[in-house]
Amino acid sequence: MLVAIGTGKSKISIMIENFLTEQLAKIGLKQEEFSEILIRLLDYGVICRDESQVEAMLYDRYLQCDSLVEDYLRVLAMRIQHNKQFAFIRVYPPGADVPGMIDEENSPFSGGFRSRPTQQEVAVILVLREEYEKALREGQVDEKGNVMLSLEGLAIAMNNLLKRNLPEGQVERKRLFVRLRQLRLIQFNMDDELESEESWLSIQPSITSFVSEQVLNGLMGDTVLTEENQQPEKDTIVASALFDDTALAGTSLEDNTVEDSTLNDNEDQERQ
Repeated sequence: MLVAIGTGKSKISIMIENFLTEQLAKIGLKQEEFSEILIRLLDYGVICRDESQVEAMLYDRYLQCDSLVEDYLRVLAMRIQHNKQFAFIRVYPPGADVPGMIDEENSPFSGGFRSRPTQQEVAVILVLREEYEKALREGQVDEKGNVMLSLEGLAIAMNNLLKRNLPEGQVERKRLFVRLRQLRLIQFNMDDELESEESWLSIQPSITSFVSEQVLNGLMGDTVLTEENQQPEKDTIVASALFDDTALAGTSLEDNTVEDSTLNDNEDQERQ
């Protein structure tokens, strides 16, 4: 079944479904296989080939029907960014500010399927982006575009750049890193003790499409998201399928706590 809104089928929806079925048949794909790509994109906002066997399969399948996926989402005024070098695709809602992609027809909107990040998540993402940029300048990037960073290094950078600390509790810290992994911004070993300074994480290349250059360039000279200045600047993070940029301003940590239900229990199974 294709992704659809509502339960009934109009003549137009039947025509669209028939057209897709015909086009998919030409490349040897079924409707269910096409829907799996869309559902994953709308649910996660990103598909990264190196993340798991499931996402590798979906990414390779996307390459077979990329034009159909883009046409389908274009009806909803949504855009796809495809990074062929590092093999990931990310979907953006109407009006999102995406580096290198101009959307003059649609303005940003609040709500929808974009969830609000906590202040802590925004702060860590900004620091990770700065650390990734520094590694690029120093040539410390592997062949897949990943950058290794120790937990101790992240904590030091957090304090130096934003005067903030990582969550002290093991549960809160793990929840934070699982959330960032869901956004395909980092990778880490779930078995590691995240309270240990010897733990390491891998910053993924997709972070470059998540934080704008303008924000990155201004980070060193600003007090964005320090403990003394809790209010983030509007458009701090590039608006994406999982980020509501208009909701960042004027919100508190209490309003934006991450529920345990957001942690996807199936991710560990996918890696097996």
